[in-house]
Amino acid sequence: MSTALAQAAHDLSSRALGWLHTHRHRGALKGESITGNMNAYKVLMETAMAASLVLRDGAAGNREQVLARELMKYCWTQIQDGDLLYQRQLHHPVTTDALEGYGHFTRAGYRHPGLDRLAAQMARTGTAQAVEHVPNRRLAVANALRLTGHDLSGGPRDWEQLTRATWLGSTPPPWYIDWMTGYAVTHTVFHLTDWGRRPDGLPEDVASYLARWLPVWTDIWTENGQWDLVGELLIISMCLPQPVLDVSDWQHLAQLQEPDGLLPRDGQPVDEDPATRFEDHQHPTIVAAIAGTIALNRVLNGTVMGLQHT
Repeated sequence: MSTALAQAAHDLSSRALGWLHTHRHRGALKGESITGNMNAYKVLMETAMAASLVLRDGAAGNREQVLARELMKYCWTQIQDGDLLYQRQLHHPVTTDALEGYGHFTRAGYRHPGLDRLAAQMARTGTAQAVEHVPNRRLAVANALRLTGHDLSGGPRDWEQLTRATWLGSTPPPWYIDWMTGYAVTHTVFHLTDWGRRPDGLPEDVASYLARWLPVWTDIWTENGQWDLVGELLIISMCLPQPVLDVSDWQHLAQLQEPDGLLPRDGQPVDEDPATRFEDHQHPTIVAAIAGTIALNRVLNGTVMGLQHT
């Protein structure tokens, strides 16, 4: 099973990463600021996130690591070596997206002195934690502060409070879930575990709840052809202390990829217009790159022991 999963995960992530690298210029900022370029800004931060995880886990081959390094350099150059993030955080102090994006760059060794000073101030004064965010987004801010080395929380108790404020943290009846809540669940897990690096960041009851119901949710959204969400659910299956998986889910997702590496967003036909193609399917292709690299890392580390599909 591990060999089959490793092959599917490698194919998924390698092809996706190649597509992101080939089409990276479609996510370029136009102008000298982030304002007015929010779509491109989002694309750059998501691309940097995927590339940083490929480099962090080190499970990818030499080709993939070269592509990831080049993507990181491209995104960093696009934001002017961090200056644009710094300016955004400085002039919009009650937003946290620049801080959250910066976390992905620090994961890959990129630093900006001004942003570090702002992050330290935001952590010290509590302003980052005071922003009116939905609960899973509060976890994103907390993880960004942890990544940048500015986590001044009270420790496990604070993380417990942040967790219990989320839908997932209350472990409600699993049928009280919809499409948007599904994304909230995935992001709660992403931030608690730092995208699989800290599986023990999930409380035991939450991990058990996910182990029981994640396969059911995956089947539901597979039936509905929501490939972007299915990809995110497969990511969180690899973030659990004991991964929960069905290899056929991974093989199916890999088979859905277009020959050039694009992963369709859903079951609708893929538009052949290059600009529309990128706009509609960049995010699920990011998801594919992340899912594959995290799964491959868990396999190579020997933490995928057997089929756990209930």
